[in-house]
Amino acid sequence: MTVIEIPGSKSVTARALFLAAAADGTTTLLRPLLSDDTEGFAEGLKSLGYEVRQEPGAWHIEGRPTGPAVDAADVYCRDGATTARFLPTLAAAGHGTFRFDASPQMRRRPLGPLSTALRSLGVDLRHEENEGHHPLTVTARGIKGGALTLDAGQSSQYLTALLMLGPLTAEGLAITVTDLVSEPYVEITLAMMRAFGAHITQEGRTYTVAPTGYRATTYAIEPDASTSSYFFAAAAIEPGRTVTVPGLGTGALQGDLGFVDVLRRMGADVEITDTATTVSGTGTLRGLTVNMRDISDTMPTLAAIAPFADGPVRIEDVANTRVKECDRLDACAENLRRLGVTVATGPDWIEIHPGTPAGPAEIATHGDHRIVMSFAVTGLRTPGITFDDPGCVRKTFPDFHRVFGTAFGTASGAFTRTQ
Repeated sequence: MTVIEIPGSKSVTARALFLAAAADGTTTLLRPLLSDDTEGFAEGLKSLGYEVRQEPGAWHIEGRPTGPAVDAADVYCRDGATTARFLPTLAAAGHGTFRFDASPQMRRRPLGPLSTALRSLGVDLRHEENEGHHPLTVTARGIKGGALTLDAGQSSQYLTALLMLGPLTAEGLAITVTDLVSEPYVEITLAMMRAFGAHITQEGRTYTVAPTGYRATTYAIEPDASTSSYFFAAAAIEPGRTVTVPGLGTGALQGDLGFVDVLRRMGADVEITDTATTVSGTGTLRGLTVNMRDISDTMPTLAAIAPFADGPVRIEDVANTRVKECDRLDACAENLRRLGVTVATGPDWIEIHPGTPAGPAEIATHGDHRIVMSFAVTGLRTPGITFDDPGCVRKTFPDFHRVFGTAFGTASGAFTRTQ
């Protein structure tokens, strides 16, 4: 059995940083993720005047319920979608003029529904170049609150940002959602907000957030379930291989742990206890049709092992993966075809037929960490796989190649360009 210590969740770390900055008092985050995205978020908070002290295994944040400590700032959000969507929302609750920009990759990713919602609350928000995209400037005067309608069919992060804003408004928020993708991520948000003292009720598609503010706490970050998917998938394709991830159990917040249920349907043995999740390969990997709308970040993981199944694997309802770090549907299809695998795609689906992926081949990563980590799993059974940008894993798991190589050996061609 291989036991893998997975770094902290990116999604949980980002939310915790927002909540800690907004809370009254000093919050300590235990085992936060150290990655480009989370470092970028912390640097963004510092630019806004928040005090963030980082030490091994713990980050300490001095909260400011009244908003940023400065009245003007220029914040660079790097590649981080949570940074680029959450920090302007946090700043809007304060007072001052705050400009936000991001990498070319993040500039391409949409922001429009969140901008529209903030403007409906009276926020003076201006996109400098392309409407609905970074860069943008927020001229903040605090937020009264009220009712709004939101389309979160592109990204649940729009809803998360507004939910977390609610306790900082004068009168609270009532948010009615017309469409929603990746709903389990919203459940993470609600659970964490409550841990910081917020009060939220839900009736149908309307979320009502009271203007309670937040209180500081000590908060432990659980391991990243999306990152765990690569290790669980590696176990599923290798008969006799068993992988255990401690810290991800029945009480885990992250919906992406549901990926192991997909592996179970395909034939892997899965055990989830209070303290850990274990996946074992059985020598059987069945084809299936699966809706991954709620766990779409693990779509590339499934696509990368789909050729090893005994029948077609069809992944449906994942249109939102086209507006991630890259168009992940097309990227997965492109790379599988490079390996000689038959693939078809549609607006929100991909279907992958059984076949033996053949190297050598260089994977086109499009700068997307999830493409690299997913096809590293394919590389365990496909000698000769390399990557044009193996280092982009720094976004969420800088040490991925070493940890994955140690766990499964580096004989696979997947690591010939990553060390």
